[in-house]
Amino acid sequence: MSDVRHWLQLSLTKGIGPILARRLIEKAGSVAAACSANVALLRTVEGIGTAAANGIADSLGSGASAAARELEKAAAAGVQIFCMEDEPYPLLLKEIPDPPLVLYVRGTLEPRDLHAVAIVGSRKCSIYGREQAERFGALLAGAGVCVVSGGARGIDSAAHRGALQPLNGRTIAVLGCGVDVAYPPENAQLFLEIARDGRGAVVSEYPMGTEPRAENFPRRNRLISGMSRGVLVVEADVRSGALITARQAVDDHGRTVFALPGRVDNAMSAGPHQLIRDGATLVTRLEDILEGLSPLPVSATQPTLFDAESEADRPGIEVDAAVRAAVTSPKTELSNARQRILGAVDGAELDADAIINETGLAAQVVMQELTLMTLKGLIRKVDATRFSKR
Repeated sequence: MSDVRHWLQLSLTKGIGPILARRLIEKAGSVAAACSANVALLRTVEGIGTAAANGIADSLGSGASAAARELEKAAAAGVQIFCMEDEPYPLLLKEIPDPPLVLYVRGTLEPRDLHAVAIVGSRKCSIYGREQAERFGALLAGAGVCVVSGGARGIDSAAHRGALQPLNGRTIAVLGCGVDVAYPPENAQLFLEIARDGRGAVVSEYPMGTEPRAENFPRRNRLISGMSRGVLVVEADVRSGALITARQAVDDHGRTVFALPGRVDNAMSAGPHQLIRDGATLVTRLEDILEGLSPLPVSATQPTLFDAESEADRPGIEVDAAVRAAVTSPKTELSNARQRILGAVDGAELDADAIINETGLAAQVVMQELTLMTLKGLIRKVDATRFSKR
């Protein structure tokens, strides 16, 4: 079991962030030893040096009591704090270059959240943008995908509300303030709904009571991308924070970026259109996203997303017939097509063309089944083109 107190102590230390903290832990040998680091040790850590070492040592010295107070505040507010050693800490987030040392969580983080897609966009969105964010939030949640967004006005709020429409749909709101601070204020009820009855979580890396500051939100965006297998940009101008998230998703996290086309006379369409020109996947339907999701780490265990008992009667959500067929079919039975695909990739890593040749199935059938079988955990995506049996 982890000792979250030491991780929390490091996270509250002034002068070091996630990257420097990890270097300090490596140099000290453990997180507990890092919390007791003296000036001499701190000076040997790359990026700290002589000038900053004294201030960091002073902050570490008072950090234990600060961590104890923070744990008390969190417990009183019904908030959990997880470090990277804790099982609920998101697996994908651990793999980004600068994961937060601790996550404050109101609600629940679940293994199925491994399959998550971020929906981001402008706060000043159009009616069309709001409708589409809500639509795709509902479609993704209805297909068993957790919807991640930033809890802001506009596109973010619409995506969260859409994800809450299906029975058992899940969504995660990543805040640029403390999880006990409702920002924007009008979303206070939405955040309560997200954290209630296993519907999702409101999370932050910022301490309890942290007020929203402009500089917090660009930093918050790396968590949105880091927790997701892909990022969908709905509406955003060319200077929007949503585009920062999209660029970070590609450049730093190796995630797939999707973009929704919009009206050519709407400035909020400029961002998605620019992304599409730069190679983002153009999205008009759910399958465009499911087929393009980035592969999971090889070490990841993929939970079953499609549960016939919980998915079959979701009201108000239109799901493609192939997706619904996968949802309502018994999990213990495999169609002939899936048996042939599993036979083809048993003991081999094949691309889609090779699987088509091996099975004799139509290309459309193979591509659709590969997507669904990957999500169900029957096969794994080795890289962008190759598949193997899990």
